[in-house]
Amino acid sequence: MKNRSRSLALTITTALLCTISPLQAQSTSNKTLDTLIVTGTRMSDRTAAESSSPIDIISQESLEATGTTELATALSRMVPSLNFPRPAVSDGSDAVRPAQLRGLSPDQVLVLVNGKRYHTTALVNLNEIQGRGSAPADLNTIPIAAIERIEVLRDGASAQYGSDAIAGVINIVLKGAGKGGSITGHYGEYKVKDGKQYELSGDTGLSFASTGKVHFAAQGGHEDQTNRAVPYNDGIIRQRYGDPKINQGAFSYNGSYSPAEGVTFYSLGMVSRRKVLSNGFYRWADDARNRPEIYPEGFLPQIYNVANDTSWVSGMKASTAWGLNIDLSYNYGNNQLTFDVRNSLNNSLGLSSPTAFYAGGLEITQHVLNADFNKSLDWGHLAYPLNLAFGVEWRGETFNEYQGDEASYMNGGVRSSAGTLLPGAQVFSGFKPSDSGGFDRNSHSMYIDLEGNLTEKFSAGVAGRYEHYSDFGNTRTGKVSLRYAFTPQVAVRATTSNGFRAPSLQQQFFQSIATDFIAGMPYEIGTFRTDNAAAVALGAEPLKAEKSKNYSLGLVVQPVDDLHLTIDAYRININDRIVLSENLTSTAVRHYLQANGYAGIGGGRYFTNGVDTKTTGLDAISSYHWALSNSSMDFTLGYNYNKTEVKRVADNPVRLTAIDPSAVRISQTELTRITSGAPRDKAFLSGVWNIGHWSFTATGTRWGEFTVYNTPTAVPVQQTFAPKWTLDLAASYKLQHWNFTIGGDNVTNTYPERDLIGQGTQAYLPYSRSSPFGFNGAFAYANISYNW
Repeated sequence: MKNRSRSLALTITTALLCTISPLQAQSTSNKTLDTLIVTGTRMSDRTAAESSSPIDIISQESLEATGTTELATALSRMVPSLNFPRPAVSDGSDAVRPAQLRGLSPDQVLVLVNGKRYHTTALVNLNEIQGRGSAPADLNTIPIAAIERIEVLRDGASAQYGSDAIAGVINIVLKGAGKGGSITGHYGEYKVKDGKQYELSGDTGLSFASTGKVHFAAQGGHEDQTNRAVPYNDGIIRQRYGDPKINQGAFSYNGSYSPAEGVTFYSLGMVSRRKVLSNGFYRWADDARNRPEIYPEGFLPQIYNVANDTSWVSGMKASTAWGLNIDLSYNYGNNQLTFDVRNSLNNSLGLSSPTAFYAGGLEITQHVLNADFNKSLDWGHLAYPLNLAFGVEWRGETFNEYQGDEASYMNGGVRSSAGTLLPGAQVFSGFKPSDSGGFDRNSHSMYIDLEGNLTEKFSAGVAGRYEHYSDFGNTRTGKVSLRYAFTPQVAVRATTSNGFRAPSLQQQFFQSIATDFIAGMPYEIGTFRTDNAAAVALGAEPLKAEKSKNYSLGLVVQPVDDLHLTIDAYRININDRIVLSENLTSTAVRHYLQANGYAGIGGGRYFTNGVDTKTTGLDAISSYHWALSNSSMDFTLGYNYNKTEVKRVADNPVRLTAIDPSAVRISQTELTRITSGAPRDKAFLSGVWNIGHWSFTATGTRWGEFTVYNTPTAVPVQQTFAPKWTLDLAASYKLQHWNFTIGGDNVTNTYPERDLIGQGTQAYLPYSRSSPFGFNGAFAYANISYNW
């Protein structure tokens, strides 16, 4: 297996280097590489090609060319190291799907909007999916129509931005022009005639008061469910396994006003609302969880989530007469997620059980105050000025968990047909009064950053940050970056840094009970707060911050204006990674929990600083623009190789060992998910041919192998899924202000390998939820746009 991966890496690298051969064409400057960047640097004149850290610039045109209406999906097709699977039957994770960078946890990526920290989702992912235990930002709350470009910094940046920036930073830059606009209609469906999508989006810019400008964007749409479940032994498809039903809308604005020279007020805001209907596991008529008098043929419970998201930033930029630039801002973010359960029952209420429940809600709120300063310093012995940046930040966070209706969680005392008590709404038991509550913390930090060109060929930067959190204490981080240009066409770059990620409030204080499958059997599993008495008895301790060390070394080659190649190797060591413990469901644990007031609970789990990991990898990107006599062609070749190893697994706490000496707190299932659950490598080749009014696009993507460790029975099964190729095609025709596009994603109708297990003993679920390109098959779409 290792030889295959190394062979592929060698093949891709050779192909990249071969593109440097002379091509007889009229070349033009590469606009993307000449773009001034604002991520990973606080200098105002640094371009992507000059960056000392690897950074990808993704234009608005590139996003639109993917044919998808989801931002995270678009990024996964253009950033080789970004993974965005499409889990199903995963409770709230169907509504808020997590994305990974470099195979690390989704919450180890920092998301910025116009350089300002974006809030996370209120949801913490609990099911057996990639990103289990994380509470990351929800990229799909940001309308694609509002985006001017995206800068993806593939490097640690905690010293520059604070917590979370271990794997990298995704900075979404919004459109801000006071003119122009577009409106786009989108329709698509899958080959099997499900998953129909309808969307209308648009944006427009306005100018006011001579120096003011504001850009608005909005989108709204609907997506039908998909279903790739297969019949069970009775020949009937009873399960739904695929994308959920979604209705969503979003609105944004981004504006600025300059009342005087050197003074600018700015503001941006976004609101979004997403309604998601997803499905649980089918309950058969003779299942002990069913009441045949209510559901004679069994039932498929459903979860209806409503996600409301709001963000708002306002600030002022000013320049003093002596060259000090000032940026003062306030940043607000809020995410709410409610849970309604439909087509279900509370078995313990017997025949009086309702079939629909309000199961509660989650909310996360962020307040950030920033004061940032920078100044260009002329040092007499240096030929070029240095840029000095410094600033302070205060951040307050609040997490709220709201209880559900009493019927959604109560124990009615009526026993099931198996003689057991099964309290709470099936598929998602409501949050109890003991689960609910409000929790908050605050942090303050200060940073300093010095960067500049020391000589014509050599540039360097150094940054340091001190941060204090009210719940776990202090952190200190630093970063050094270097770049040396041997010639204008060849340069090397390197960075070293240490970073951290603070434990989220969701990881510390979320608590609930939900249905999960262990060894093919359903259990009601308690996810406990780390300070819950049951969790403490099972060994829970206060969470510490994750600590990282990042190293990168890269080569930048640009032999001609239109040809660019970057190769960056990296290593990321992370200590005290926060993971969700295994479902502790032994007889000894179950007896202990039930003896302490948790009737009907099959097990318990909690968050813990459980593992240390080492991630090594390679990113390679090559782009070429070929100008012909009456047309042009653009090619992009990308490759990522990523390997994560577990270097340490924390020992079981003494308290847990006393209850169950054979307990496994961090299982092989979780370790395999961390090391091999994301593709080991990914490669793509994209080509765009522009001729006259026509534009043709083709992208071939190779999704590398991934491994899932299942425990459907007493004998675990580890399955490695083979690499797969997908092909996306599109054709566009421009007629004055109009643009017409037809396209197909995965036109080869590629599916992942069949899951050997299905899901436990339910063999009607044929594909793994970890598939990096989903399991919906071919998708066709058409877009019509009008631009002004």
